[in-house]
Amino acid sequence: MSIEREQYRYYDEPGRGGGWLSTVLKVLGALALVVVLFGGAYVGVKWLAGAVNRALGGSDETTTTVVAGLAVEVEIPSGSSAGAIGELLVDAGVIGSATDFEREVRSQRVGDRLQAGTYDMETGTPIPAVIAVLVEGPGAGVYRLTVIEGLRIDQTLESISRQTEFTVDELSEALLDGSVTTSLRSGRLEDLQDWEGLLFPDTYEVSTRDGPAEVLQLMADTTGARVASIDWSYLEEQGLSVYDGLVIASLIEREAALDDERPIIASVIFNRLDVEMPLQIDATVVYALRGMPEGGLSLEDLQIDSPYNTYRYIGLPPTPISGSRLASLRAAAAPADTDFIYYVLASEDGAHAFTADYDEFLLLQEQARENGLIP
Repeated sequence: MSIEREQYRYYDEPGRGGGWLSTVLKVLGALALVVVLFGGAYVGVKWLAGAVNRALGGSDETTTTVVAGLAVEVEIPSGSSAGAIGELLVDAGVIGSATDFEREVRSQRVGDRLQAGTYDMETGTPIPAVIAVLVEGPGAGVYRLTVIEGLRIDQTLESISRQTEFTVDELSEALLDGSVTTSLRSGRLEDLQDWEGLLFPDTYEVSTRDGPAEVLQLMADTTGARVASIDWSYLEEQGLSVYDGLVIASLIEREAALDDERPIIASVIFNRLDVEMPLQIDATVVYALRGMPEGGLSLEDLQIDSPYNTYRYIGLPPTPISGSRLASLRAAAAPADTDFIYYVLASEDGAHAFTADYDEFLLLQEQARENGLIP
C-alpha cells in the first residue's frame, strides 16, 4: 500500500484520530454545494425575470415607494405610449409601478384613449383612478386650440386670437421680435409673410399659463418635427431645398381636396417646373390679392404684378401661401410619377381630371363649364 493511500485511509477510516475532522469537512462541503446550487438558481431566476420584463418593455426597477397626497403637475407629450406615460407617472410619484400601470391599461383596452396634455394630479393615486383621468383628458388649466389647414399667416393669427385671450398684435409681436424661432429659415424673420407655412395647423393642448410666444413656438416646433420626419431626398435631387418643399406643399394644400390626388397635383407642379412653364395656379393669385374677389378671378386679376402671381412669373412663389397638412408635405416630397401638365375640376367633390395633352385640356375645361364646375 502506498504512502498516498495510507494518508487517505488515515482520514477516512473510523476509529482513527482524524475521523471526526473528515466528517465535518464532508458536511461543510455538502452545505457549500447546496448554497452554491440554490444561490445560482436564485440568481438565474432573478436574471430570467429581469430579462423577460425588459423584453416586455419594462425595467428591472418597476416599483417606487411614493408619499401620497402631494400635488404634482404631469405633462404627457402627444403620441406617448402607455409605457412611456407610466414612467412619467412614476417619476412624478403619482403611481409606484410603471409595469402595473401598463398592465392595467392593457386590461382595460384603453391604450389608444389616453390623452396628451398637462394634468394636475396627486402622488399615490390608485392606478385605475389615474387611467380614468387620462381617458377623460386634461382638466382645468388646459384648453384646446385648433388651427385648420390652408390659412394665410394673418388668418392663422386671427384664428388663434378668437380662441385665446391674445390679440393679433400680441401674436404678431411675438413672431417678429425674435421671441419665436424656427429651424426652417435662417436669420430673423421681420415680416409676417416670412412666417407663412411655418406654424403647423393642428389641434393643440395649451396651458392657460402659456403666453403668445409659448403657443406660437409650440406650433413652429411642430412644423419642424413634421418636416424632419419626411425624406426630402427627391427634392434635393431636383436641386430644390426643404423650404421649397414647404412652398410646394402649400400649393398642393390650396389646390387639392382629396388626399389621393395630392401626389398627382405635386407631379403636375414638378413637371411644369421641369419644362420652365409658368405654374399658373389660381391659388397663388388669390394669395397675392389677399383673398378671392367676389365673382371669382378675372383675366385682369391674372395680370397682377406680384411675385406670387404664377401666371406672370416662372418658378415657385417666394414663400408658402398657407399652412399645410402632413399629407401635402408628404406629397411634395414624393410626387406621383406622371407626365401630366394640366388638370381641371371634374366633380363637385373636388376631384380633378388630369392630362398631358393641351387639346384634351381645353375639352376638359369645356365639359367643366357645361357642368357648372368652373366659370
